[in-house]
This record gives sequence, C-alpha cells and structure tokens, in this order.
Amino acid sequence: MSLLMVSKDSTTLVLRQPLMEQQQRNENGMLGFDYSKLQRQANIPTEFIWPNSDLARTAQEELNEPLIDLEGFINGDERATAEAVKLIRTACLNHGFFQVINHGVDVNLVNAAAEEIDTIFKLPLERKLSIPRKPGSVAGYSNAHADRFSSKLPWKECLSFPYHENDSQPIAVDYFKSVLGQDFEPTGWVYQKYCEAMKKLSGVIFKLLAVSLGVDRMHYKNFFEDGSSIMRCNYYPPCNNSGLTLGTGPHSDPTSLTILYQDQVGGLEVFANNNWYSVRPRPDALVINIGDTFMALSNGQYKSCLHRAVVNRERERRSMAFFVCPKDDKVVRPPQDLVLREGPRIYPDFTWSDLLAFTQKHYRADVATLQSFVHWFLSSKNI
Repeated sequence: MSLLMVSKDSTTLVLRQPLMEQQQRNENGMLGFDYSKLQRQANIPTEFIWPNSDLARTAQEELNEPLIDLEGFINGDERATAEAVKLIRTACLNHGFFQVINHGVDVNLVNAAAEEIDTIFKLPLERKLSIPRKPGSVAGYSNAHADRFSSKLPWKECLSFPYHENDSQPIAVDYFKSVLGQDFEPTGWVYQKYCEAMKKLSGVIFKLLAVSLGVDRMHYKNFFEDGSSIMRCNYYPPCNNSGLTLGTGPHSDPTSLTILYQDQVGGLEVFANNNWYSVRPRPDALVINIGDTFMALSNGQYKSCLHRAVVNRERERRSMAFFVCPKDDKVVRPPQDLVLREGPRIYPDFTWSDLLAFTQKHYRADVATLQSFVHWFLSSKNI
C-alpha cells in the first residue's frame, strides 16, 4: 500500500492501491487505465487529482447563453438574421459560447453517431490501446492523455480522427477500417456522414459570424473550405471522487470553431463574468464555441471560450466534438477591412500547423494557449 495526500476542503491522509495494479500497457508501451477497477476503489491515483484552483466551485445558476435559431438565417429571413447576429455578437464578445437549434442536421444522424460511442469505448482495453494516438498526431485512442502527461490527468477516454472533404475516398470510413477492421465499416460510415453534416453546418455559422463582425459574408466560409478538421468522441466514466478530478481541465480550444454534441447527463462548464457556470444539455441543440484560431482571425474581437468538463459520480457521460480547422499551411490573419476598422493587429501571421505543433509538442492547452504560443512563435522567429 502507498500513501496519498488528498485535498478537498482540508488535507487528509488516506491509503490507495499501488498504481501499477490499475494500469495496462500495449506492446508499444502506451499506458492506459482500467476505469472499471478505478471505480471500485475508495480513492483515485494522485495523477488524477487536480489543484483547487482548477476545481473552483461552479455558480449555482446555469449559464444564460443564447439559444440561436438558425432556420431564419438559413432561409434568408432578414428579421431572424438580425436577431441571430445580435445574439451571436453579444455571446462572442462576452465568452465565445452559444447553442444552435434548427441547424439542419438530421436528428437521426446525431443519435446514430452518439450510439456508436459505446461501440468504440466498450471494447476491451487492450483493443483500444492497440490504436494509440502517436506523438504529434491528432488521430488515435487516448486514455486519460497518459501518453502525453503524467499529472492532472483527465478522467476520460477519447478517440480522434481527421476529416477533410475528399471526393474519391470516405476518410472516416477508411480510418475505422484501417485501425479496427472491416467490422467497423458501418461505424465509419455513420461518422463520415456526421462529419459531412458538421462541416456543412460550420459553413452556416461562419457566414453568420462574418455578418456579425461586419466583413464579407463569405470570407470565413471560403477560408475554411479546404480545411482539415478533427473529430473526437469522448467517454467520461463515473467517478467516486468526482470532486477531486476533472473530465477535461480548464482550457480554450486551439482550433477555430467547435461544434459539440453532449448527452443529457451534463458536465460542460463555461467561464464567464469571473465564475464557472454549468451548461444545460438541450436535446435539440448543438453547442458552439469559439477557439483560439478564430479569435486571431477576428483580431481578438471575439473571445476564445474558456471551458471545462466535470465528471459525474454515478453516471457515464458521452460527447462528440467536431473541431473546425483551416488547411495546415494557410496563413491565419484577420480580414483587412476588420483591421482597418477595429485595428491595430493583435496577433502575428501564423499557420494552423504552427499552432497545432505548439500544442502537441511544447504546450498543454490551457487558459492562455494563444498568448503563450505568440510569445513562443515570435521568440523562435528571432533565433
């Protein structure tokens, strides 16, 4: 037995089982935790315990984020468009977070994609560990991000894979067949269709964002047309010590735009007005948040959303995040007319591949990713 210092309101001395009994490694040495064993223990490993500053208490009331009806905007209704523009601008100036309804995505497709999450994460641990996310790559299975970090581990599993429009090959289908075999071709097709729907929806949102910023309606949609996005399925197991850990720590997404489906368990929280607020799951809505790259593309006008995910003591939680990104070598810079009107330039020109490499090789995404990246980027240019 080994000693563990657990801090909640005060520091207490407790006992836990040796960590090695809760871990597995694949043949390449990738580390994974068996959550079914961890859930049966009275205490969790120190690696999963987060500092009190990250575990700050959530406000009693929920976030009063706007619920934006996209139907009128999609159909060209001027009054509905004006209302949507007003709501989205207020949200993005404040915290970079909103939800959308009547978004045009088939609810049956969303439900089918959500059901496939269990198909993936109910596989034996050794099978999941056989498809690891390799260093520097966005694709593969990750268990508590233990392949990248040794402390403040998130209480979750995730599977990520790239998506870009390709007329000749269904990229999601090919990915699932290549890593999990022919039996997973149907799963691949579900996510292929889901990613296609998310990319189409992102085009609608980019047009609305452009109008709200007073730039050419098609500017951002065209900028991301040939981009390569990232799809991620998340699974958050129940945790007896849910008050000591997090499913995802406080961070802003380094990507441009995140379109999130979350189930009805809840757990997503957004930081606004110096408080953490829970976000009510809405069965008919998709969650949208601004990322660091779009904050740069708006010349800092719109905020990258600071958010986290808490875990549930009794229930498992599932979510799907579609991260919209530009093409790797495309230069990230705001529209010139926006700079002339709102200037001066806040961020230097950079490419998405620059920022992605920084977050994969040098920095753990947190509340100051973009600022830290700019400092690192400018310093590296001066060497």
